Amino acid sequence: MVIPDYLEKCLKYYKNNRVMAFGKVVKESELENNVYKYLEEYKPDILIITGHDAYLKNSDNKTDLKNYKNSINFVKAVKEARKYEKSHEKLLIIAGACQSDYEELIKAGADFASSPKRVNIHALDPAIIATTISLTEKNKEVDVKKLLEKTKYGKDGMGGLIVNGFMYVGYPR
Repeated sequence: MVIPDYLEKCLKYYKNNRVMAFGKVVKESELENNVYKYLEEYKPDILIITGHDAYLKNSDNKTDLKNYKNSINFVKAVKEARKYEKSHEKLLIIAGACQSDYEELIKAGADFASSPKRVNIHALDPAIIATTISLTEKNKEVDVKKLLEKTKYGKDGMGGLIVNGFMYVGYPR
């Protein structure tokens, strides 16, 4: 499966869950230079920065970003997105891909990231997290443990911070 296929699968997931979403295919190496303009254009509440990544197993140093195929690109894009919006309550960021450097993504400003145990993730894992948070009421805290259990590899594949939902609820609906 190639990236446009993954994106299409995710957009279909959002549509089935009645969540408005937009997607762009951008080379990982160009994320940093494009993320700000897309944030200005779409003004999202939730941003997912993903693609392909891999931990290069010929190294035993998981803390060196040089030992990952694209983690450095995801980290730079997250930092650029945080220049656009510093508040985690106004812009939730989900970042990373298979085997990404979870700790560096969280340090860079992501609210959720892959991959704490450097395992592969499912293409829908970030979409599951984004959808759940977007459909949780703004005044309710998201149960991170239960949320991560919805993903394919649970806490081994994805991790994140305790956050509140993003949905405003009014009466009558």
